[in-house]
Amino acid sequence: MNLTIVGTGYVGLVSGTCFSEMGNKVTCIDVDKTKIKNLKKGIIPIYEPGLEAMVLKNHERGNLNFSTKLSDGLKKCDIVFIAVGTPMGEDGSADLQYVLTVAKQIGQEMQKELIIVDKSTVPVGTADKVKNAISEELQKRGVDIPFHIVSNPEFLKEGAAIDDFMKPDRVVIGTDNDFAVEQMRALYSPFVHNRDRLIFMDVRSAEMTKYVANAMLATKISFMNEVANICELVGADVNQVRIGIGSDSRIGYSFIYSGSGYGGSCFPKDVKALKKMAEEKGYDARLIASVEEVNDKQKYVIANKVISRFGKNLLGKTFALWGLSFKPGTDDMREAPSIYMIKELVKRGAKINAYDPKAMDEAKHFYLKNINEVTYFNSKYETLKGSDAMILLTEWKEFRSPDFDELKSQLKNPIIFDGRNQYDEERLAKKGFEYHQIGKKQIN
Repeated sequence: MNLTIVGTGYVGLVSGTCFSEMGNKVTCIDVDKTKIKNLKKGIIPIYEPGLEAMVLKNHERGNLNFSTKLSDGLKKCDIVFIAVGTPMGEDGSADLQYVLTVAKQIGQEMQKELIIVDKSTVPVGTADKVKNAISEELQKRGVDIPFHIVSNPEFLKEGAAIDDFMKPDRVVIGTDNDFAVEQMRALYSPFVHNRDRLIFMDVRSAEMTKYVANAMLATKISFMNEVANICELVGADVNQVRIGIGSDSRIGYSFIYSGSGYGGSCFPKDVKALKKMAEEKGYDARLIASVEEVNDKQKYVIANKVISRFGKNLLGKTFALWGLSFKPGTDDMREAPSIYMIKELVKRGAKINAYDPKAMDEAKHFYLKNINEVTYFNSKYETLKGSDAMILLTEWKEFRSPDFDELKSQLKNPIIFDGRNQYDEERLAKKGFEYHQIGKKQIN
């Protein structure tokens, strides 16, 4: 098929690249001329394992092309995917200005029957707005060209997006049109040929599914973080509790690990948007609101442990920080717990020696660019010299089995604050470490 993907952000670029991998002819459109110029040169704007090689391969084959002109993509197009950003507004709602701008442009440029797919995460009812925007532009042109609106939300995990797209758990498609069903089934059949994972439903239910999925996962995270905090107070070990409840098949082990809270581009934004959708209909979504409140507090849990151990005045203290991105496998720092923890410690006079395998450029140039108290290092061990303690916030693989003898020899004090509960406390105790984790009181 001939596909056009409007938006070369995380969702658009991954989707377009994976579609091209299956032999489709894909044109990715973006208004950012620099980004398109770089993509044509093979310069990828995001870090995602396996993405760069796949982009380069399919661009060389001619299956994947890039342009700043929507008209270039619509000439021979069968399906258009709208994959532009829906940033969070000040009131927590999703900002649809970019989605609707693209819809208007499609109405102005389309020349043949099209299927228009909302790939962006959008509130319930957006498909109707997209349909109206396109219809208005067609009326202005005085033409009657058939088109069909489809909702096809993405369920990609950063750090595993290629595998998620190529081997999906499910593909949700919302439409009430038989032709659209037929075309979308044909498009996705190579991805689900071993087992039919296509789930067809009405458009509004498809739009709702993405928000509910992310809110459900966020709820599990906040619930376990709340449990972890209670475990500390009553003398229980949240790691053992997790094993005890995870063995129940009704609960399972996924997303029940305690930590420093969730971040990224999806969970925070989608939880807020779902809460806002409920408010607009006069419903008080208390549980969803609580999920957000617990998470906001949890981002400071390690900072509070540091303050409890070293005092409110941290002037003259330096901390080695391992991990900046909100999760391993990505350079994404949006709503990362590291941002909140760093700002809290720096506010109290501390200095930070930071290392992350992928996210340091993001930190330097965007999220922490005005914080001079942060120094960046090229390896995890370089952060340790002269530091009063080590803090782990992102569970990158290279942090899982460090040389603890090296840590002890480099740190001023053998103290570890573990924001992801990665280490064996008995092993650390034998080596003489003071170990602070989440969900269990520290050992000395």
